[in-house]
Amino acid sequence: MIKLRDSRCLLCTALLTVLTLACRGEKGKTGAIPNGLDSTTSQDIEQQLLTNEGRGELRALLNAAELPGLRWPSFKNYQIEVKEFYNGFDDTLAWIHSSKPTRQARTMIQLLKEADLKGLAPEDYDGPQWNEHLACFDQPIPPSESELVRFDVALTVSAMRYASDLHMGRVNPRLFHFGLDIDHKKLDLSEFLRNNLVNVQDVSATMDKVEPPFPAYRRTIAALDAYLDLARRDDGALLPDLKKTVKPGDHYPGVPRLIRLLELVGDLPRGSGRTFETNTYDGILVDAVKHFQQRHGLAPDGRIDSQTLKELNTPLSRRVTQLRLTLERWRWLSHGFERPPIVVNIPEFRLYAVNNENEVALSMKVVVGRAYRRKTPVFASQIKSVIFRPYWNVPLGIQQKELLPHIQKDPSYLSENSYEVVDSSHKIITEGAVNDEMMEGLRSGTLAIRQRPGPENALGLVKFEFPNQFDIYMHGTPATKLFSRSRRDFSHGCIRVEDPVSLAAWVLRDEPEWTVEKIRTAMNGDETVRTKLEKPIPVLILYGTAIVTENGEARFFDDIYGYDAALERALAKNYSEP
Repeated sequence: MIKLRDSRCLLCTALLTVLTLACRGEKGKTGAIPNGLDSTTSQDIEQQLLTNEGRGELRALLNAAELPGLRWPSFKNYQIEVKEFYNGFDDTLAWIHSSKPTRQARTMIQLLKEADLKGLAPEDYDGPQWNEHLACFDQPIPPSESELVRFDVALTVSAMRYASDLHMGRVNPRLFHFGLDIDHKKLDLSEFLRNNLVNVQDVSATMDKVEPPFPAYRRTIAALDAYLDLARRDDGALLPDLKKTVKPGDHYPGVPRLIRLLELVGDLPRGSGRTFETNTYDGILVDAVKHFQQRHGLAPDGRIDSQTLKELNTPLSRRVTQLRLTLERWRWLSHGFERPPIVVNIPEFRLYAVNNENEVALSMKVVVGRAYRRKTPVFASQIKSVIFRPYWNVPLGIQQKELLPHIQKDPSYLSENSYEVVDSSHKIITEGAVNDEMMEGLRSGTLAIRQRPGPENALGLVKFEFPNQFDIYMHGTPATKLFSRSRRDFSHGCIRVEDPVSLAAWVLRDEPEWTVEKIRTAMNGDETVRTKLEKPIPVLILYGTAIVTENGEARFFDDIYGYDAALERALAKNYSEP
């Protein structure tokens, strides 16, 4: 509380901390309450009526949209909704009845204190201070009406922020120029709190229902809880630096620490019976390292090289952070899809197709955009058509920077690589030599280069189209050797798929005429064939450096694009910062 009269409550002067960031701007009245929420109320104790002075105090706070004593005093981003919320209470407080916090208020406070279990920071909600705030109600001199008003408003603001953050994330993905729209997901927070929190029987169950419904999200929550415990239990020791790659059978002084770590995280079964007193790196310890490598996006060869050592020495607290960032990203997604989506996880270099039971029905390796110059964007769209034996219309940047130097050096470059020069109407200008006039047209962009269909076409034999602002699509590739690499960021931004036949069969599974045999025939025919899907399939191009598989196994990947670091910086800001 603020300025409580009992000296034993001096610590209560620091009221509820406001969450650290909202990049979404002003939040007005928006979307509906999620399905399934219980809006029944229970008025089982006397409401806290306000005097004229109390009403004046409440109005002043709401008009100022600032509450000194909060970590982030300004709540202008929520001012409209907080006002609407209190307009529905007819001169009473929401969380205080009979001069005491309600059962719902205490449950809400407990959720704020335990926000870390959801991947949020309790400190951002003044979590460590709430016990002291509540203790003020047990003092001989009760809080004044002014202090009750301030307590109530602080809890309202924090509850709104917490509910919004659980539902749609703390950071707007538009901050990073991602093609994900969260605005349609906004809750009407004043209605949500008034009808579904302040008098509901089970506050925790209500809050659960605003979270993403995806099984993978729930698995990530469970993994976060496990890794919070692992991080507390780990001694934090580091494996010694390498003089050379440690191979099976080698002596390695880090074996004792390696055993402790791999047993802790579950890659080495506990009670395996080996003590490794000689510090020899062999047997089941090698198998455990292979499993660890597989979980961390490395080639599972059992050799401890510099990259494997880096992952082994990564603090478990960092794994906690990766899981938290993944939870934030899950909250950006729509809560429902008309059809099960196809998902590409960029740092994992992998595609997943999900069935109606939310199970992975198809998985394959992918190649994504280069980390430094050609990053694959994050966005959501729908696959609307499949093209067999596609042309590759070379983007202007690639045409000017990569192909023209080859053409200038080698007059036969076009014909040898199945390229042709076309005008704006796709009329072929030349398939061979390029004269000075054509070269000028290619430089200026009035002429274009495209590659004819065939096995050597850069797009392979299948192209999957989904409209987007980035001109990104999925396709096959003749460069299949790249799929043997553990790190696969080699493209100009589009996504190359390992098994285009299986993906085409999955995408066209509801089109009875498109059998696997017909797909192969179309791929190896003489003509370009485009087929439009009757029911488009959602496609999500996402970025997560931590995932949790269906069997509960946590996997971690390099932050190849630096997006984890950028998201951490954004989450460190307060609610008033853009």
